[in-house]
Amino acid sequence: MFSSTWNFIKRHKRKFIFAGAVVGGVYFLGKYAQKKIREIQEKEANEYIAQARRQFHFESNQRTCNMTGKALPPPLIRDVTMDTPSASDQRPNKLEIWEDLKIISFTRTIVAVYSTCMLVVLLRVQLNIIGGYLYLDNSIGRNTTSPLAPPDVQQQYLSSIQHLLGDGLIELMTVVKRAVHNALGGVSLKQSLSLLELEQQLSWIRAEVESGSERPLSWYMLADGENALSDQACGLSPDDVMTIRLLNETRDMLDSPDFTTVLNTCMNRGFSRLLDNLAEFFRPPPGDSTPSSASDSLSAVSLPLAKIIPIMNGQINSICSDTPCHLVQDLLMNEQVKDFSANVYESFSSPQDLQK
Repeated sequence: MFSSTWNFIKRHKRKFIFAGAVVGGVYFLGKYAQKKIREIQEKEANEYIAQARRQFHFESNQRTCNMTGKALPPPLIRDVTMDTPSASDQRPNKLEIWEDLKIISFTRTIVAVYSTCMLVVLLRVQLNIIGGYLYLDNSIGRNTTSPLAPPDVQQQYLSSIQHLLGDGLIELMTVVKRAVHNALGGVSLKQSLSLLELEQQLSWIRAEVESGSERPLSWYMLADGENALSDQACGLSPDDVMTIRLLNETRDMLDSPDFTTVLNTCMNRGFSRLLDNLAEFFRPPPGDSTPSSASDSLSAVSLPLAKIIPIMNGQINSICSDTPCHLVQDLLMNEQVKDFSANVYESFSSPQDLQK
């Protein structure tokens, strides 16, 4: 019996070898597949955890942006009020005083709209750049002895916003004042303007400020040129080099088309809110017939420019009120601002940015 079995095995030896090879191959292939599946599952789990951490950090960073943005308008009001010449400097001619008031009141309020919009968007950019680097610094595997954004660098970098509240604001007021004078300088104090005509005047002023100036609007937010950036960084220490890099990256972001679009959206919202506030003073008296169209309603009531001046001057407190500042809240909740903030954070919290 054994000999016949042995003969059978010899006759089918190749088949047994092939079958063994197949079975062994399938076994090892199964083990390899299991190992790969585990690796893929672990990789997906790690990516999910990292994404969750990143999302949590981003949301926390946006709350910081919102809190910081809401806290800044009051000092901005003080800067605008202090740096704009006051009509309290008595002139011998009463008409001259009113002419000064006309230019000053429009300049203050328009600058308040511009600077509030610039401040909110610039803070979003800066805090999301810092937030992205902080996320990378706190990521697993990062060398914590050489952080991308140490505390001293953060402080130096964020202090660059003083340009907007200092030289940038002064220059912006000069440009706005010139545009206001060109638009309203020849308009008599006795001349009546409707809300529609006032909107047109603001449009002319905006066109000159935003398109007629030699400098882009981003210049008012961050000093231009390598020398200016180096001056802000105050030296050549390793921290200063990091600060200059952050400032250069911020400049690139401010010069991008996406930033221009978002800033324009914010400015349009700011001037729209200003006109909404002014509309309260242009309502027809009770009992008047309702205008047949929206266009008619904007021109139904006219006020002498002399009466519009104190109304316009009072808007600075509405635009940059202490708490809550409705304009700032509007801008912070704007979807384009949110999307842009997410894109900035995404760009600077990606590990591949370390290779740049």
